[in-house]
Formats: sequence, structure tokens, C-alpha cells
Amino acid sequence: MSVPWSGTAVAHGSVADPVSRGCDCRLRRGSDFQNPAMAHEDPLCRQAWQDNPNAMRNWNGLYRNGSAGDSEAVIPDGRLCSGGRTEGGRSTSMDTAGAWRTTDVDSDLTVRLHDRASHGADSFLVYVTRQGSDPTTQPLTWNDLEPVATTGSYGPGRNHSIPVSTSGCGGRHVVHTIRQASPMDRTYFPCSDVDFG
Repeated sequence: MSVPWSGTAVAHGSVADPVSRGCDCRLRRGSDFQNPAMAHEDPLCRQAWQDNPNAMRNWNGLYRNGSAGDSEAVIPDGRLCSGGRTEGGRSTSMDTAGAWRTTDVDSDLTVRLHDRASHGADSFLVYVTRQGSDPTTQPLTWNDLEPVATTGSYGPGRNHSIPVSTSGCGGRHVVHTIRQASPMDRTYFPCSDVDFG
């Protein structure tokens, strides 16, 4: 399936632009994940595929049931990008600090989620790492994050866009998007690596 605004093939449940870690690895390496050259060319995607190929094949299933809108209470520091190692730790590799591939963005950007199942959302919370945080050396913590957008509900639909304005961001950052899906208590936690230039 093609996302009209990015030209990227994705399934439901994750941020397509700027592309989330799992989605990016699946799209770029899904047919080439056993290539030994990945150890040098794309080491973080390689470790994700080696850690749990099922997580990469089901990258759009990075969600947690029952957080009741209080993600900070149920997701410990260092485990934000894996949803607190949900689903038995299937996506643990998403928490790995390092130089994940980035998407170039401007200080005003739009986070775009594609949801093939058209669930809609009760809300979106979008965070960007604070200037000075280094996602290449330390796993993400709640103190690293600055809220940049909070939305109300979105009705059923496949494409959701959240305008985001940041101030003073430069260089590498992580965009952490929390989507409270509707109509169930299911929360998605994709991390997208970006470069503000």
C-alpha cells in the first residue's frame, strides 16, 4: 500500500513520515535482512532483524493494551521505543541507542500516520528530544522528551496528520509519537529518528 504523501509502502499502526525505526528497517531491508554486509552498512537494522525477525515483519504491531492514557506510569525509562518491551519484548531492539537512519525535517513539520485499519485515535501526543539529548549514546527517557503537539480525537481514517512546531532544534533528535487508538485502550509508541540540520 502506498501512502499518498510519502510514496512509502506501509501497513496500519505506525508513523510513515518521518518514518519510524521498525517501519524503516522493514521497508529498506525486508528482502535483504540476511545480507552479511548489513553489519557494516546498516548495523542497527541488522541487530533489529537478528534480535527478532517477527518484530520486523510485524513492525506495525508495536502497541500496548491497558495503559489507560498514562504512558509514563507503564513505560519505564529506556524502553519508550519498544512500548515497555510489550508483547514479551518482541520489539526490544527499538530501544537500542545508536545512529539510526534519520529523516531530514524542518522546525515546522507534519507527523503523518497511515492506518490501513482506519481505527482513528482518541489522541496523539508528539514529543521531540530536548536539545543536548543524545539518542546515539543513551536509550530514550521521559526526561529527554519535550512535548510539541497534543491533539484531540481523530475519526476513522487511513491518513492522520499532526502539525508540529519546534523551537531551537538542531541536529539529530527522536520524534516519539504516542497514539491512543480508538475505540479500545490500545496505545502505539513509534520512535522516528530525524535531523533538523
